[in-house]
Amino acid sequence: MSEQTTTPSAATDNPGPRLGNSGTSSSTRASSTPLQTKYGTTTIADGVVAKIAGIAASDVAGVHALGGGAARAFGAIRERIPGGTTNHSQGISVEVGEQEAAVDVDLVAEYGVSVVDLAEGVRRNIITSVERMTGLRVIEVNISVNDVHLPQDDPQPEPAPQPRVA
Repeated sequence: MSEQTTTPSAATDNPGPRLGNSGTSSSTRASSTPLQTKYGTTTIADGVVAKIAGIAASDVAGVHALGGGAARAFGAIRERIPGGTTNHSQGISVEVGEQEAAVDVDLVAEYGVSVVDLAEGVRRNIITSVERMTGLRVIEVNISVNDVHLPQDDPQPEPAPQPRVA
């Protein structure tokens, strides 16, 4: 039985991001791209791409909410606190490389909406918005529909109290 050794460069402890620089070497990196010019490099934080994707997904008709149950509950509590803000990146996770981005979306669909059409609309809106606003190429948008919102799930307003004096 032979003993197998690995070199530090062959170790798999850190597989790295699934996004790379598209195989560009330092010699081809000198060419101008929207984010890498001869005058400098622009980097875009994951949170920026997540916020853009979240707003783009929310804009599609048929999307009731973004995020799983726990994230939505926490978001509702945060919004009720005075001075609390809406988390536009709730339910969105992204990986951003030098020139590419991948987006994962968790959402709740409205009842009666075609999930296939909804997913296609969300995907198209996210790709268009992220590419237009950041210059990154979106390589994938994975959508997970984790619930369907029913109209009877909405809280019903309480009836006004009847006056006791006639």
